[in-house]
Amino acid sequence: MNQTVSIVIAVFVIISVLAFFIKLYNQLVMLKFNVEKAYANIDVILKQRADEIPDLVQVAKKFMEYEKDILSRLTELRTFYTNTEDPDRKTELANETSKALRSFFAVSENYPELISNLNFIELQKRISGLEDKIADRREFFNDSVNLYNIGIHEFPNMILAGLLGYRDRTLLQVSDQEKHYEGVQF
Repeated sequence: MNQTVSIVIAVFVIISVLAFFIKLYNQLVMLKFNVEKAYANIDVILKQRADEIPDLVQVAKKFMEYEKDILSRLTELRTFYTNTEDPDRKTELANETSKALRSFFAVSENYPELISNLNFIELQKRISGLEDKIADRREFFNDSVNLYNIGIHEFPNMILAGLLGYRDRTLLQVSDQEKHYEGVQF
């Protein structure tokens, strides 16, 4: 009888330990895939923005022939963005594109006929809306990365995370240039 009880207890302990590690493993996998999903969501919006840039450039070209450097830079950044697979490089290009778009919109304020063009206004609204979505998704990505990083550093998660090769992920950060605002210039 004692041997039977000992076997039942041993089996229960083994099943409990296995269930614990399965739950822990599943939690770490969920955190990892949430980070990847959050980045993919940002990538979708950045791709939409990249797809809108050629239309914006075409409309603006009619009105601003001598502002070619900004327009060329936007086109170049779009090409680089659509041709790269590296997430870090895509983030860098997205930040550069945001900066170039701000310059472009600032320059556009000097052209009343461009601002009054309905196509330009609609494209500008569309891209501004996409910029808002990018900001929201960046925030969600950073929340996901934060939860993931905490998850892989908690005890006992850190043991299994180390065995699985899980490493810290980097938060998307806003550069000092993106934070700088000089107000609307007329």
